[in-house]
Amino acid sequence: MEEEESGFRLGQRVHAAGNPRRIGTVRYVGQVEGYSGLWVGVEWDDGEGKHDGSVNGVRYFFVSVSDRSASFVRPKSLSSGIPLSDALHLRYHADSTKEEEDEMYAFSASKKKVSIELVGKNKVQERLKRLEDLTGASVACLGVSSVGDPDGISALVPNFKELDLTWNLLSRWQDINSICKALPALEVLNLTSNRMELNLTDSPSLDNIRIFVLNNCGITWEQVEDLKSSLSKVEELHLMENRLRTITIVPSAPVRSIVQRFDSLSTLNLEDNFISTL
Repeated sequence: MEEEESGFRLGQRVHAAGNPRRIGTVRYVGQVEGYSGLWVGVEWDDGEGKHDGSVNGVRYFFVSVSDRSASFVRPKSLSSGIPLSDALHLRYHADSTKEEEDEMYAFSASKKKVSIELVGKNKVQERLKRLEDLTGASVACLGVSSVGDPDGISALVPNFKELDLTWNLLSRWQDINSICKALPALEVLNLTSNRMELNLTDSPSLDNIRIFVLNNCGITWEQVEDLKSSLSKVEELHLMENRLRTITIVPSAPVRSIVQRFDSLSTLNLEDNFISTL
């Protein structure tokens, strides 16, 4: 009842209202002793909060990293994000800052630029009135939380092959599935720093994805195993900064056979994990 009243659910990814770069996870929704009204307990990704989920000796939730990474805020102080279509209009139809223009070209998680058709500030007004001409885009740090209207996004950007969704609010695999279904030509998908949920009940539709970037997404090796049936064409799989400690491999096998049925895999990026030996 309180979740419905607040408009937020446990585990939901949110950002501070007006600041899509300050992202966190909802850990609690309800009353806080000694304070009136409804509160949302958030664990912030940047670790800059006020406490560890307890106030005045009462614990409301546990945090996963820092003991000062959490805070309680009013629902109006949070945003649940925007659909992909809104982010595209915001990024490409609005005036952009120099910092935003730099982000348009950055696939920073894989530490290299993936060649996509993007435009600079001087051409925004002319070229991006025609989103249907784009073959790729970056909407990093814009608070994307869903595809929105699937038919609408399909008509808006029918030629999309490459999409950078770094540092957004995606967490549910069903939303990734919806995005891929709405963009059937999509081949390169970057989900860096979208903290994905652990439960993978239904495999997302990733059949056409060639390059899949899941850096700093909280991915486990078990999830990789669960995803393999959906990644029949994947050539590059990037799993940096996921705190992986062990993986299941086929001894003396080529990289594409490390995970069975990854027949097209040529690159498996495991940098900045906790794997000491293979």
